[in-house]
Parts: sequence; C-alpha cells; structure tokens
Amino acid sequence: MTKLDLIFITRFLVNLFSLAILCYGCYFRVSKNAVVAGSFILFGVGVFIITFLLHGADMSMEFAFGLFAVFTMLRYRTESISIKEMTYLFLVTAIALLTSVGQMSLVDLAILNGVICLIAFIIDSSLFVKRYEIQSVCYERIENITPENKDTLIADLKLRTGLNVVAVDIEHIDFLRDVAQLKVSYLAER
Repeated sequence: MTKLDLIFITRFLVNLFSLAILCYGCYFRVSKNAVVAGSFILFGVGVFIITFLLHGADMSMEFAFGLFAVFTMLRYRTESISIKEMTYLFLVTAIALLTSVGQMSLVDLAILNGVICLIAFIIDSSLFVKRYEIQSVCYERIENITPENKDTLIADLKLRTGLNVVAVDIEHIDFLRDVAQLKVSYLAER
C-alpha cells in the first residue's frame, strides 16, 4: 500500500463519516427523507472521488467548484428542490471538496467538517425557532376568508383539523364553487 493509497483511504473515511453525520444526523433528523439523505451521501462520495483523482492532474480548487456547477446544472435543473435541500447539497459538496483537495491535516479537516455539521445541527434544531409546517387545505366556508373574520377562520381550522394553526394565506378563491384554497401554517408537534 502506497502513501497515496493511505491518504486516499483516510480522507475517504473522514469524508464518508462527515457526510453521514451531516445527512443522517442533521438533514434526515428533521426531514425524514431517507432517499434524499442517501442521494446526498452518494453525491458527496462521487464529488470526493472525482476531485481527489483529478487533483493529482494539477487541478485547483476553482476546478472543483466548476465541477460542482456542472453537476448542479446537469442534475438539478429538471426537478425543483427546496432551499433547505439545496443548502444541504452545497454543504455536502463543500465537505467533499475540502476533504479531497484541502491542504490541511486530517485532524484539522475532521474538526472543520465537525464544525460544519454542528452548525447545521444547531440551525435545524428547535433550540432557537419553533417548528412550523404548512398544509394546503380546500376550505368551503367562504364567508370566513375575509380579513375581518381572520380569527374565526383560524379558530375553525384549529377545531376541524386539530392542528395548532398560527397563520393562514389564501392561495386561490373559486367563487363558482364557493371554496378557497388555503395555505395553513401550524406549529409542528415534536
């Protein structure tokens, strides 16, 4: 086993461990979307392998970020993904790039990756902000959607849905069928 093989294996393991913490310890803990979390890890592994192997061909960090831009254009133009998922995709790419072509020691790299994961964990925790979720509702009591009946509307939605409704936005009103499409924000139960 050569020194290059040892460097590759150790950096690969640091990368994989960091990605697992970020994707399953931070993203999956909140979103419960295992398919996306697994895809993030595969994406990070792919970016790591490509940039590590091409780094030996005298490539730079600018090339690595250019590679990220190409991947983004190729895969993520067809299906819209949320801002949160795009942020995690960027963090996955950043960890993979730092781990593959970063010039720091393994300890420093592990600490930096840990700090990135810790910040993501804290930001996505409910320590600072309450968790709100959004539900789309078709509502037939059209008289309650007026601004003066906002409290009545929220009370009715709380009673009928059992959710702790905190805000309501009107998305569409159909006066022919006397219904409105509402976007209901409610405090998530944790």
